[in-house]
Amino acid sequence: MKKLKNLIKLSSRVTVYVPATININETIDNTVYVDNTLTVLSKLFGGATCTPAVGCWLTTAGSLVKENTTVVFAYATEKDLQNNIDEVVDYCESLKTDLHQESIALEINGEMYFI
Repeated sequence: MKKLKNLIKLSSRVTVYVPATININETIDNTVYVDNTLTVLSKLFGGATCTPAVGCWLTTAGSLVKENTTVVFAYATEKDLQNNIDEVVDYCESLKTDLHQESIALEINGEMYFI
């Protein structure tokens, strides 16, 4: 622990779930959206990582949607999180509009928000 004392600690995690669908359930190649999300989080927090996942959720009509999703995340200092969270939320709102989604999932330090 002594060696860690002098290192930079990134104690916050920002995660954007990038769907691979448009109009709720039409499959698309989400590569451009993943790259855009990686770029945004990298600019704001110094770097980002992505990993594939399968997400499931219910539409407002009650139908199960099961889709490939890409989880894009970045670690940040608490100060950087506070200074940049509005830009992350704005980005998620634009992603929601571009992909014609009911919501985009944004996770901050283990707490999920639906934009």
